[in-house]
Amino acid sequence: MRSVLPPLRDGSKSARWALAILLTFGANFAQGAEVIKIGVAGPMSGELAKMGHNLRTGVEMAIAEWNTTGGVLGSKIELLVGDDQLDPLQAKRVAQKMVKEGVWGIIGHLNSSSSISASTVYNEAGIPQITPSSTDPRLTEQGFGNVFRTCGRDDQQAAVAADFISNHLKARRVAVIHDKTPYGQGLGEAFKRAVSKRGKGLVVAYEGITQGDQDYTAVLNKIKTTRPQAIYFGGIYPDGGLVLRQARELGIKAFFVSGDGVIDPEFVKIAGEEAALGSYLTFSPDPALVPSASAFIEKYKKKYGGLGPYSISAYDATNVLLHAIQLAKPKDNTKKELIKVSKAIHAMTHEGTLGRLRWDRKGDLVDSPYVVYITKKGGRFEGWFEQITDFPPGPRPPAKGIKGTFKK
Repeated sequence: MRSVLPPLRDGSKSARWALAILLTFGANFAQGAEVIKIGVAGPMSGELAKMGHNLRTGVEMAIAEWNTTGGVLGSKIELLVGDDQLDPLQAKRVAQKMVKEGVWGIIGHLNSSSSISASTVYNEAGIPQITPSSTDPRLTEQGFGNVFRTCGRDDQQAAVAADFISNHLKARRVAVIHDKTPYGQGLGEAFKRAVSKRGKGLVVAYEGITQGDQDYTAVLNKIKTTRPQAIYFGGIYPDGGLVLRQARELGIKAFFVSGDGVIDPEFVKIAGEEAALGSYLTFSPDPALVPSASAFIEKYKKKYGGLGPYSISAYDATNVLLHAIQLAKPKDNTKKELIKVSKAIHAMTHEGTLGRLRWDRKGDLVDSPYVVYITKKGGRFEGWFEQITDFPPGPRPPAKGIKGTFKK
């Protein structure tokens, strides 16, 4: 809202009084006239641009709904999009640009290495960062008070996978392959620890591959000699699809199990339908089985088409951020004021599309169950994946509280 005052004579008491008012409250008046900028960051180009697009559309949908009802704090919301190109160094540059542009909060990044790299920049500025998809535990183990997730952690989904392999598949000899990235290797290590803790299986091989390579037969031939009953893969769908396809070509018949980075129709396309069918993946519960998500799904599909893996968690993350801004009522986007927003998130309970969301002192969800999907043609989720409903969601392991901090 622009302040309009009648012309006043220089030197008059009224003029000095009006000037004092403008100096004292002018920033807040300007805030009402300006937009509130929210950022979304992820791979908007390159091999995983599809997943970056899924993040963006979830955020766009939430912002559009808020703007329809007047925005937040009386201001319209503007979305800034950052392309980190799946590169941690570029992610830091994106974060620096977001800070320079004056964002009030960030939704992102997609992958863990980018989120971790960018988090130090956001923390120094006090900007709330909510990732819908980065599952590496190290992100929230930094002790930053401004970092949150609307997804689970790798140690949670690895534990679910270990239980499923030992109790459901009855596989005792397991080979682990990871892509050497913070996400993939972190997931592989978490799974290895989970198997060891349960004492029901043996990790017969633990091998790393280079993300983006096209030939994994050398590693797979080495693994073949260990006679695994199951292969657990830590990585994302382009490499996961190739690993599975080449494993089958080499005659390896072990069960294939992986995490949330692989649950995408492109995985089936890369692996080949025959190889992909019957593989198992951990992810959050199927939105189609959650009554509170039905309205979102219908509206999203009407506007954007097929629902992406992280569209719904990005939508929830955006609503969490905007509700927190509404609650905290920051006067501006300075560090001191934005810290109030992060404190509001820590204190709030948000009724999300997939259920109730609450956060612990680290910024992790208090309740974050993972479920197991089987790959099958015509599956309810994205046409290829079906939640196994007779295998219960995994409980959240107890987490040690870390007091959130902001770098000064």
